[in-house]
Parts: sequence; structure tokens; C-alpha cells
Amino acid sequence: MSAFERVTRRSLLRGGAVVLGSAMAAPLLSACGGGGNGGGSKELTFWNFYGPNPQADAQSKWFTDLVAAWNANNEVKVKLHYLPVSEYLAGTALQTAFSAGQGPDIFLLSPGDFLRYYNGGVLTDLTPHLKPDQLADFDGDVLGTRKVDGKVYGLPMEQEPLAMYYSVDAFEQAKLSEGDLPKTWDQLLDVAAKLTTKDRFGLLFETIPGYYQNFTWYPFMWMAGGSAVPENGAPGFNAPAIHNALELWQDAITTKVAPRKPQGDGAGNAPANLGSGFAAMQQSGIWSVSQMEQDKKDFPYGVFPLPVPDGGTYTTDIGGWAFVANAKGANPEAAATFIAWALAATDKDGVERGRQWNTVVKTNLPARKSVQEAAKAAGAFDKPALKVFLDQVVPGGRGEPRYTPEVYKAVSDAIQAAQLGGIAPAQAAADAAAKIDTFLKGYKGAAML
Repeated sequence: MSAFERVTRRSLLRGGAVVLGSAMAAPLLSACGGGGNGGGSKELTFWNFYGPNPQADAQSKWFTDLVAAWNANNEVKVKLHYLPVSEYLAGTALQTAFSAGQGPDIFLLSPGDFLRYYNGGVLTDLTPHLKPDQLADFDGDVLGTRKVDGKVYGLPMEQEPLAMYYSVDAFEQAKLSEGDLPKTWDQLLDVAAKLTTKDRFGLLFETIPGYYQNFTWYPFMWMAGGSAVPENGAPGFNAPAIHNALELWQDAITTKVAPRKPQGDGAGNAPANLGSGFAAMQQSGIWSVSQMEQDKKDFPYGVFPLPVPDGGTYTTDIGGWAFVANAKGANPEAAATFIAWALAATDKDGVERGRQWNTVVKTNLPARKSVQEAAKAAGAFDKPALKVFLDQVVPGGRGEPRYTPEVYKAVSDAIQAAQLGGIAPAQAAADAAAKIDTFLKGYKGAAML
């Protein structure tokens, strides 16, 4: 099965260099989306990368069943428009559609892309369509990076935390046990060295530039006490915390315990890397549990939380896709009503939809408390790996940050310069900070979180 047939964050976020509009609060479009009449269209287009896809897999069926259930009981119909990953995100299809004033009425959005669309004026406020009990059902601060001034502009369908995966066989061959699972950055490199052989790397971080690489690096920035932009008194990107996080990833490459290039479609692909014996430990997300079950069912592996620097605080990054409505589409009110029904309904059918998506057709942490409880009752988190995610990984979670494309690109360049370019981490951070600081002087969009 190809990367496009089995959609995950790593493949979707790989093409993050595409810029869809300015982050300086300029409109992305001025005409109606979907070719509608700007207020009362009876058909809404829903662009997505799941279904109906040519493989007609379980994830595709979930989307087609969702829309069929809505259409059976509503005058305004929803029509799915499937795009493969190469066109939806890594390509220019969405960018071109919005630039032409023909953006979809409903589409999928990650926190990393939130500001370019919000600042572009094309996201509908969903708050009026959500009841207080529905808002309260969303777990923790999962809505935080989808809010501006207390208003909700996207509803998440999932939560996807990051952790470390390890090969049980590789540990045994190196005469290591669960007691040797690294808890600090120094221990991580030390254990990786012991696991490294002529045929296997001890550790794998993402090396391919893109939104996914940034997503996987942010926890190390946070754990060291840093931030891409000044926040809570932090000095911004050119700081010792940033230098240390960049140095860790650089050291993994220079000491040759980690490769310069992952196998498969990237370092979020556990079967292609951990499961093939290419790496003994690798950073990946909760989605890899279902991947390993499908592609490497008999491969013994375990999961542990990301190691922490001396004096740091454990933190992981939690991503996840959300439904959003085009404020300049054919019928924004109907689109918002559909989204609230699809992802926030608290009746039996609504909870079951969420359970099916998060723990049957995929492995995620549900974004809603009621769905989490239903999943637990069904035994979804009884598997050892998922239990580690639920009990040990998620409690230190923080939502994927929302930065503008300009800030994202500066951070990406710094990671690449230090990790693969041999540039001193302090210099890479200083170069990025100069770009970020210059940009922030004229920035007028929503807050970066």
C-alpha cells in the first residue's frame, strides 16, 4: 500500500513549503466558493484526502457514510471531493482554488496551517452552532489552537501525540532492557550508540524538511524552555533553549547514530524504518500503532515518552486534523451546521462516529471526552502501546503550534541548517531569529500559539 493510500500526518505535512496566501491578514479570496450564490446554495463541496478514494478503504467509507447520513436528513446536501495528498497539500490544488475564489465550502485543516486561512479571512466562526455541553465535551485545550478571541473556527476530529517507538529485539541484542529506556537527552544518545550497528541506526528523527519535521522538533524546543516567537517572557528563537534543541538533533547525525535520510516516505513511517530493522528507535505518532498492526503485525516493539533535557519539563506535541467552513463559500451557515453535527453531536450516533474514526479505522486519541470514554469501554486502549500513549504520553501533551508560513519557514531552515548543513546551532538560531523578528514587526494577524 502506498503512502497516498494510507494517509498519515507525516505524508500530509511533508509538502509544507507551499504558501497559500499571506500571513499579513490579506484576504485569500473575495468571491464565493464552490460556485454557489454566496448564501443559500443547496450543495456544499467538502474537499478532503480520505474519500471516496479509489481504494475504498475503511477511512474512505467513514467519510462516505458520514455524508450519506447527513444527506438523508437535510435539504442542503454535502458532496465529497477527494484529492490525493499530492494534490491536496503537497501540490497547489487548494491554493489555486482559493486564489480563484473557488475554495471548497468545507475542508480539512491542521493547526500548522490555521493562521494562513484565518488571517486570510476565510474561516467561519463555528461557535454559534455549538451548545455549551458540546464545547465542554472537547478534551482539555484541544480547541485552543483553533480559537481566536474565544471563538471556535475549527473542530478537531482527532488528537495525534508523538512518542518514541523501539524495537524489542534490538534492545535484547544490545543486552538492554525496559529499564534502559532513555529518560533524558544524554541517555537517548547513549542508548542510541549502543543500539547502532553496521546494519542499523540506533535512532531516527525526521530529516525531510516540511511541516511534519517542524511538528516533530517542537517538543524538544518546548522541553528545553524555548519558543519560536517571544511568549510568556521567553526571548524568542535565538536563545540557549533553542540552541540545545537544535544541537541534540545535530549530534544524532554527527555521531552517526541517526541517518541523514529515512526509509519509506519519512521518519513517521514506523513499518518502513523500525519494522524493517533500519532503526532501533524512532520518533513517530500514535498513528504508527495501526500501521505496525497492519504491515508488521508480528514485529515486537514498545513505546515510551520523549526523553527530557536536564532541568526540562516533559512535553509532547499533539496534532490532528479539523473540519473548517469557508466563510466566503456557497452557504457558510449550512457548512458550519454540518461540521457541528459531524464532530460535536453528543447523541449515541455522534459518539459512535467519533469512536469509529479514532479507534476502529485509525488509531488516535479522540478529541472528545465522551468518545474517549466510549473507546475505553470498548477496550480500544487495552493494547500495550495505546495504553502507554493514554497513560504516559498524552498527559504531557501540548497542541501543535500555529505559526504563520513565514515563521514556520524560518524554523524549518534552522533545523535543516543545524541537522544536515553542519551549521552551529547558535548561528542557525540567530539567522532564523533575525527573519522572525523582522516579520513580527509588521505582523497584524491573530496571535501565534
